[in-house]
Amino acid sequence: MAVSLGSEEDDIIADINVTPLVDVTLVLLIIFMVTATYIVTPSIQVDLPKAATGDEAPSSTLAIVLTADARLYLNGEETTEEALADAVFREHEANPGVQAIISADKDITHGYVVRLIDLVKLNGVSRFAINIDPEVVDSVRLGRTASSGPDTGGAHTSGLDTGGP
Repeated sequence: MAVSLGSEEDDIIADINVTPLVDVTLVLLIIFMVTATYIVTPSIQVDLPKAATGDEAPSSTLAIVLTADARLYLNGEETTEEALADAVFREHEANPGVQAIISADKDITHGYVVRLIDLVKLNGVSRFAINIDPEVVDSVRLGRTASSGPDTGGAHTSGLDTGGP
């Protein structure tokens, strides 16, 4: 049996109330989780065509993006064809092994993509890739069994090497 020798009304409560701290922390966590999905989304929206084959992107690249409304971007910054040509030439001079990755919206005409490939090749970069959205293809529909073809899982670019260095 516990015996109280003094009055409890005179004692100072020195405990920290952690309930409001936990409430605020959980609210902040929820806010960060909801806003993180908006931060991670790419700033340039491109609807890439789908393909089942391709290679991983190399580390030394020029990222060229062509949107559905024909806006041109180089490494995330909007540019013109003339400025793109100058930047590709300068990058090739600094790093002869550079590769250009062209991401064009699937609604852009084939001619515009070929024009960008020409622009890249005329300015010295002979290695380029077309960025695609990976798609799993049923190999039985292609007339072969799953064990007869090479494994191309995780592919993101369709590399085209035109015989450069």
